[in-house]
Amino acid sequence: MRVRPLFVIISTLSLFLAVVLIYPSPPVAPSKSSDSTSAKSDIWSVQRIVEWRPCKWWLQSHLTPLPAKSNGYIRVDCYGGLNQMRRDFCDGVGIARLLNATLVLPKFEVAAYWNESSGFSDVFDADYFITQMNGFVNVVKELPPEISSKEPHRVDCSKRKGQFDYIESVLPFLLKYHYVSITPAVSQRRDRYPKYAKAALCQACYRALKLTGSLEKKANKLLEAIPKPFLSLHLRFEPDMVAYSQCQYSGLSPTSMKALEAARGDDRKPWTGEAARIWRNRGKCPLTPNETAFILKALSIPTNTNIYLAAGDGLMEIEGLTSIYSNVVTKSALLSGEDFETMHGNTKAALDYCVSINSDSYMATYFGNMDKMVAAMRAFKGLYKTLFLSRRAFAEFTSRGLEGKPLMEALWKAHEDDFIKGRGSALSDCFCEFKL
Repeated sequence: MRVRPLFVIISTLSLFLAVVLIYPSPPVAPSKSSDSTSAKSDIWSVQRIVEWRPCKWWLQSHLTPLPAKSNGYIRVDCYGGLNQMRRDFCDGVGIARLLNATLVLPKFEVAAYWNESSGFSDVFDADYFITQMNGFVNVVKELPPEISSKEPHRVDCSKRKGQFDYIESVLPFLLKYHYVSITPAVSQRRDRYPKYAKAALCQACYRALKLTGSLEKKANKLLEAIPKPFLSLHLRFEPDMVAYSQCQYSGLSPTSMKALEAARGDDRKPWTGEAARIWRNRGKCPLTPNETAFILKALSIPTNTNIYLAAGDGLMEIEGLTSIYSNVVTKSALLSGEDFETMHGNTKAALDYCVSINSDSYMATYFGNMDKMVAAMRAFKGLYKTLFLSRRAFAEFTSRGLEGKPLMEALWKAHEDDFIKGRGSALSDCFCEFKL
């Protein structure tokens, strides 16, 4: 048998090794039995394509000088919960600048169930507000003696239908009486606001309103007590809220049903039949705590997440959440009994607001006044882990018969789209869309 020369054998081996090193074998494909969804990151890991940021035109703009003479005094009458009053007051600041009026700090008139009537200075730092608004609008704590003895001419704008125009409807009364009180309209012609009036509104809402020292101290105490990091969850499933929605719910406990029936009375009977289905599919029905927990799981929020429950008194069916997410804390549990018992509606709402604008992430099951204010302030602070859970998506998917994993996947996709595009995350008047 003929033997090859040694150099030929060595050359062959060298060539083989070179090929192996240059072209490594492909990685082993994952087993088909592996569960890819189990390792899915939470919703916050999704890359956004849009953010809402404070517009430069009011953050950095040169102020238009205030006219030398004011047209008179405006008092903004604010009603409802704290965040509704805050919204109306911010609107009132813009209106005062629009009409070249001097703003009188308001007295907050809350609904009877809050059992509280607070002045502006009981909730917000009045001196800080006046200082921050310098150059934007004239503000006074008290009226001059020649005006204070008079009752203002009242102009109720809140019930007006259609787009309300203050220049046409309020300015004539201001020029005639020199002292008017207004309740801002929900629908306003802000397209006619000059930028200096819009800037006054934005400055008031996001830079000038600061809680009083005592409230800030309580809020900081609460923030320190919450385990970190944490999600602030604004969950709305109180009897009056559910009764107002006129939605039907099955499987509620006898205690919840009794509280709900008492809240409904004779004039808030729930929809039935096809009307009930249409109403629910339009996203009009509050999510139950159990439905909320299901959506959180669909969004891959770990069940050991620290959750601060920003909610009113009397929340129903809370076990539906806490049986799945066990690390849930409340202000009543974290604050001393004496501290909590002395608080009224405005104080509790102020604490929830303060905690929520400083939380690592924020979710809400509703899109009410507090949620809009929190989302906007979080955007102002550069905090974008903010999401509104979709009642409409949940209702539509479940009405199609989706459940279990298919329902979770559909909910993920719906909320992923919302988060990517920053839907509902800020108030458009003061914020501009920024493409990432």
